[in-house]
Amino acid sequence: MDYIEKTGKTVQDAIAAALAELQISEDEAEITVIDQGKEGVFLGLGAKPAVVRVAKREAAEVAAMAAATAVAEEQENAEPAQEARPRVINDEVVEKAKKFLQEVFSAMKIEVAMEKFVNTQDGSVVIRLHGDDMGILIGKHGQTLDSLQYLTNLVANKEEKDWTRIIIDVEDYRDRRVETLTRLAKRLADRVRREGEPVALEPMNPHERKIVHLALQNDRRIVTHSEGEEPNRYIVIELKK
Repeated sequence: MDYIEKTGKTVQDAIAAALAELQISEDEAEITVIDQGKEGVFLGLGAKPAVVRVAKREAAEVAAMAAATAVAEEQENAEPAQEARPRVINDEVVEKAKKFLQEVFSAMKIEVAMEKFVNTQDGSVVIRLHGDDMGILIGKHGQTLDSLQYLTNLVANKEEKDWTRIIIDVEDYRDRRVETLTRLAKRLADRVRREGEPVALEPMNPHERKIVHLALQNDRRIVTHSEGEEPNRYIVIELKK
């Protein structure tokens, strides 16, 4: 995938410059923060520009999100999940979820096999997807997969009294992502301990940031916190003061 790198006084300035040059919106872009930059201490001395790498998303990935949204819009007045609702298994909800997913895949003109698994510990239902070129259903860091899961839960649980939590996974991507982020967090924490300087990770969604926080929560020398605004919010790992 072709990309460009841009610098700016801030990360947002650099992103804006890149989007303008590529003539795309932020939703159509793959954004990687190379360097957060640094403000100068006096009259700009010691300042360091922020650096970002921006690429246009693959058309198939954009289509995946668009197809999921288009099918969901046909369902009237779908309401978001209420956190307090109990997690129970409802076969009718599962069938509605599978039907919705099949409609999405038909709109995308791709063939996908679905497997259902029940998590008896928390009452959730996992629908695993298998097929060729499944990467378009995952997206960067699972963004497309998360959107598909969110829409599936809205549609399947519409007008249901009890909420059934549905998790969408592609070729065990979610388990592999947890392992990858946990290893990354611990490796960067080791670097912070050695060098004493904080490290900023690239922007992540709330679920992935939680994985990093949990991976390092018992480290006596390390603290993590999030900075920035969605969707470019990121984690900083640093020594406890």
